[in-house]
Amino acid sequence: MILNISAVLLFGAASALAVKTKSAGGGAAIVLFLFGFFAAGTGAYEPIRNLVQASADALSALGN
Repeated sequence: MILNISAVLLFGAASALAVKTKSAGGGAAIVLFLFGFFAAGTGAYEPIRNLVQASADALSALGN
């Protein structure tokens, strides 16, 4: 079974869950959002994307 989940959707859900369970406050959620927003506009985007993609590929290979 192949399951594709957008990283934005996954991290958004994780952030919402963290705020809802009060493991992170609203201020922390805003800081995390802004960090992701500004990191996407820098040269760090491509290496971070490649790292996440490699991790996802490794995890999917474990299931086979």
